[in-house]
Amino acid sequence: MTSSAPAVRARRRTAIAVVLSAGLAVALTACAGEDPDKGTNGVGKLTASQIDKKARAAAEAADAVRLTGKLVSKGGTYVLNMQLSGNGGTGSVTSRQNTFALLRVGDELFLKADAAFWKDEKADDESDQAADKLGGKYVKVPEDDPTYQQLRGFTEKKTLLDGVLGLHGKINKGDRDTIGGVRTVQIMGGKGEGGTLDVSLKGTPYPLRVARGGGGGTLTLADWGEAFALEAPAEHETVDYGGELPRSSG
Repeated sequence: MTSSAPAVRARRRTAIAVVLSAGLAVALTACAGEDPDKGTNGVGKLTASQIDKKARAAAEAADAVRLTGKLVSKGGTYVLNMQLSGNGGTGSVTSRQNTFALLRVGDELFLKADAAFWKDEKADDESDQAADKLGGKYVKVPEDDPTYQQLRGFTEKKTLLDGVLGLHGKINKGDRDTIGGVRTVQIMGGKGEGGTLDVSLKGTPYPLRVARGGGGGTLTLADWGEAFALEAPAEHETVDYGGELPRSSG
């Protein structure tokens, strides 16, 4: 009995090893054969160009979106937190050392910032007093003011999305990822500098994140189709400056 024990233990170890190896092989075969697009909207099976078209179409059809992150352009670097719809937008923009709020309802555009935003270091006491009156108020931006179109651009859904979603060069399909708990497929512009766009694999194929080519900033897109309050500020919160806005330090 004693002399046969080692042989019995050896056979048991061999048998266990065979069972474990077989189980591992089955598990690996199952993983290899599993459809990576199972439970998704199927967009991951499409070509990069087709994914791009579907994402753009979904973005255009959506009634609203929240756009947050950094935007770098020839005009400067801006940190955005904007809610946008077809009729206007609301949120904040940080430019250089200043942060200001923007609100647009139809063609009416309002800007709100603290007094420091409006003050000019070289200005006289009268100008400082005017800045104090503007601080913390919604200042209606005249449509003929030189800054009207630039500021309005931050509140326009179509303008912003057309500007940030474009990839440069030949488009290729990238890796899978997860953003905010949602699985995505990535498409990339050409030559490594054309930007990347992550598209949702759940439900409607909305763009969820874009890294603009050439160091143009990274933006997250969320709350697609979710309505938000958009109405002009109350009269006591508003200042109608009338003519051209004063130059700010921002």
